[in-house]
Amino acid sequence: MLYEVLREHLATFLARTTSDCGPALPAFVRRELRRYLDCGILAHGFARVHCTNCGRDELVAFSCKGRGFCPSCCGRRMIDAAAHLCDAVLPDVPIRQWVLSLPFRVRYLLAYDAKLCSAVRRILVRVILGWLAERAAARGIEGSRSGAVVLAQRFGGALNLNLHFHVLVIDGTYSASATNPLAPPTFHEAAPLTDQEVAEVVVRLRRRIVNYLRRRGRIPRDEHDDSAPPEPDEPLFAELCAASVQGRVALGPNSGAAVERFGRGNGDQRPRSMPGELCCDVDGFSLHAKVRIAAHDRDGLERLCRYVNRPPIKLERLSLARDGKVIYALRRRWRDGTSAIQFEPLDFLARLAALVPRPRAHLLTYHGVLAPAATWRELIVPRPPSSAGGTRGGSHGEQPHEPSSEFAPSPNARQAKRRTRSTWAELMLRAFSIDVLTCPHCGGLRELIAFLTDGLVVRKILEHLGLPTEPPRLAPARAPPEFEFAE
Repeated sequence: MLYEVLREHLATFLARTTSDCGPALPAFVRRELRRYLDCGILAHGFARVHCTNCGRDELVAFSCKGRGFCPSCCGRRMIDAAAHLCDAVLPDVPIRQWVLSLPFRVRYLLAYDAKLCSAVRRILVRVILGWLAERAAARGIEGSRSGAVVLAQRFGGALNLNLHFHVLVIDGTYSASATNPLAPPTFHEAAPLTDQEVAEVVVRLRRRIVNYLRRRGRIPRDEHDDSAPPEPDEPLFAELCAASVQGRVALGPNSGAAVERFGRGNGDQRPRSMPGELCCDVDGFSLHAKVRIAAHDRDGLERLCRYVNRPPIKLERLSLARDGKVIYALRRRWRDGTSAIQFEPLDFLARLAALVPRPRAHLLTYHGVLAPAATWRELIVPRPPSSAGGTRGGSHGEQPHEPSSEFAPSPNARQAKRRTRSTWAELMLRAFSIDVLTCPHCGGLRELIAFLTDGLVVRKILEHLGLPTEPPRLAPARAPPEFEFAE
């Protein structure tokens, strides 16, 4: 359904966002929207795998590798990131998730300006890791350090642009051995967290972030400051981002109006946070730190890593109304009872455009003792298993299914298959439970023999197999509806 909405309305959306001076949307946004329509289409090229046992071939279409909203590519990236974090980054110690949400104005600034987002992320990490070191020093542990992994998540549950930070922090600190400087650092688990301490951290964060934005001239210094913030370089994209942050319509005659909701007015009015929830909100800066994964709970840790790296769109929640509008169901009802939101197709595409991150802007970063160049990193992170088979040097425990056919390869052949398994095949297995290097017909070993991108060759193979040789065509751009004037 998502593919059909883009195929039907993308040309119209791009035409409406093009001025006389050229395209008004950034090139990376237009490229991501167009490439999504190429994702998984065999007519654009494919990989060919061949079974050495029965001689059957399989074609695997290329992906768009989008980072914005593609459910397939974002889902595969979710599995890859979670596997890497659990297998090769986060140690077997308690991990606490800190989630920082920001006021609407700050959300917009960070979502639009990647450099500003990086600076605020550094402030967030320094405050939390510094606070952990202070707690350790109060217990007599001097010179200790901690580490964190930060994911800048750009979306909210309503497909709105809601940039916030998920911080997976080692819930404790490491200190060097007093007797043997070459020994691995000693871990000291942090004391239980309290609501008062969360409030202290969020107050410190708010002060540091606001002062930084004021020094950069992005928000007024005080109520008497009339200086205007700098104008955005891409005005239309900035308008789409601002409308998405505020939950308003970005395009069309209803521009500026609130997005249509279903179920509004039937919610409860309970307080946003309750005592003991380890959550505090100060002037829109909201910090939540209740989720904690115990040491050695690797399954729970991987579930948490998948959650923070999840795709923005769940296709099961997407539907079309009879009049062609797009309906997106919410995972949980909002406090006012809203259970779903409805978009005009062009406004829905505007929401997708706002979710696309800028190229070369890092969404996942490593800090403290988990930073790539940290001195203690190699002494803390998990050791890779002796046998291959896990993504990026680690093993998740998922092994290829055992072939049941009489043509099953010998144990030595299976071991050779695991040794030569490519990262691409591992991701297919881990993300979709599809072992592309095991033949489903005979259970034999399959080999990746070619990547086919030449249009003529691709067409001949697809014609021979009786498959479509042309990708689905985009619907032509439609002119805006004419206004009816009364006589």
